[in-house]
Amino acid sequence: MSKALFAGSFDPFTRGHDDIVRRAMLLFDHVVIAVGVNVGKQPRRPVEQRVEDIRALYAAEASRITVVAYEGLTVDVARRYGVDAMVRGVRSVADFEYERQMADVNRQLSGIDTVCLFARPELASLSSSMVRELEAFGHDVSAYLPSC
Repeated sequence: MSKALFAGSFDPFTRGHDDIVRRAMLLFDHVVIAVGVNVGKQPRRPVEQRVEDIRALYAAEASRITVVAYEGLTVDVARRYGVDAMVRGVRSVADFEYERQMADVNRQLSGIDTVCLFARPELASLSSSMVRELEAFGHDVSAYLPSC
């Protein structure tokens, strides 16, 4: 069985993230969604709430998706879950260069490769930080979030 890890802070989990997960499910038998705790950031919602919301979104695919919280290096959680690859979404050239560097280091540390999935054009400008900012100024952000 092939297994992939998709990690991020997912604060919030957007339609872009959902698209990457659903496309990863076409490539891998199982996807572990790892919700990272970044001690340097003040999250919009606690990690436990983000994990539960993502679990609810994929309740129908629970046999193929595991959602966990983690702290520390992503490569360590990837090893812990025995994944074959890490999946990353790429929206721009800047994202690509950052992800390439991270993929190189992760491969050196663990031997685990990274699979990059390019954002669909209609989702390429969507980011969690944009959604948080719009929400902070009182805008309805439901169009940017997947519905359970």
